[in-house]
Amino acid sequence: MTFSDLLKEQLARHPAMQPQDVLKLCYQAARGAEHLLADPGRARAHFDREYADTPANAALPLFEAISPRIARVNLGAWKAAGLPAAWLFRMFLHTAQACEDGASLLLQYIEEASAIAAPLLTGWDEALVLWRESGMPAIHHSEAYRAAEHPAYRIVNRQFQCILPILQQLNASSAIRVIALDGRAASGKTTRAALLHAVLDAPVIHMDDFFLPPALRTPERLAQPGGNVHYERFAAEVLPGLASGAAFSYRVFDCSRMDFGGWQEIPAAPLRIVEGSYAHHPALGDYADLRVFCTVDEQEQLRRIRQRNGEALAEMFQSRWIPMEESYFRHGSIPEKAHLILRA
Repeated sequence: MTFSDLLKEQLARHPAMQPQDVLKLCYQAARGAEHLLADPGRARAHFDREYADTPANAALPLFEAISPRIARVNLGAWKAAGLPAAWLFRMFLHTAQACEDGASLLLQYIEEASAIAAPLLTGWDEALVLWRESGMPAIHHSEAYRAAEHPAYRIVNRQFQCILPILQQLNASSAIRVIALDGRAASGKTTRAALLHAVLDAPVIHMDDFFLPPALRTPERLAQPGGNVHYERFAAEVLPGLASGAAFSYRVFDCSRMDFGGWQEIPAAPLRIVEGSYAHHPALGDYADLRVFCTVDEQEQLRRIRQRNGEALAEMFQSRWIPMEESYFRHGSIPEKAHLILRA
């Protein structure tokens, strides 16, 4: 959905919105909430006070999208879901720290908002002129909106919504120590792992670091379902550390040099994440407490690969790597054995 679509949705959902509230939404949609985080410690203290004062409310939506990139997460809905407040603050902090300037996007959103709000909201033109004259700073909600809506939310990147099912599983079980994300190429495995790391501060082990060395890339090995990964080295260098929870290190294979490129240190931590194709390889056993399979439809998969890797590599993916992955999925019943299946 476009910003205009989402603004119309917000106006319908929140009829108390005034011109000031639309301008605030434009600002947040374009620039996030970085103005609140000059001092993260004070921001956390303010968050904790507001969260404690906000009643749980399961009737509120958890995520309210306000732009293609940004959402408001309602504190009452988050509390009703029983999710840790610290997770939401980390999403908010990560979003604010990663937010780009957004000045040109703000001008675009104001133009789109004007076409929608001017016919609907009394005083739109005057409010916009005054805001522009003041330099378009961060702005508060109107008193009318506060009285009707009692807004209590935080601004987060909408991508965090894609890991919500994983977070819910983690929140439901204290026994999860290792999450393994496998799945189709370009289905969001690496993105989800990075988002989980941002929320949970969990170390990530990448299966790409276990690219099969040239000496092992025989026709017989590559004919095996799932043979296209150095699972023996993963079992030797990673599995013992995952089982014990202690710190460990493993060698990183750099496929651009077709040689080892150093060591990756994995600190001791209550939770670790393994991500990448072949993370659920049967040869690795049942090492993961939560197996997540990421999938994507074929057309979207190819579009993403072309965008990410270019046309030449996309053809190689289509003719070689994807068929090898699909063979592995079929022979190992990989989707069927997953605890969660997440679609891009």
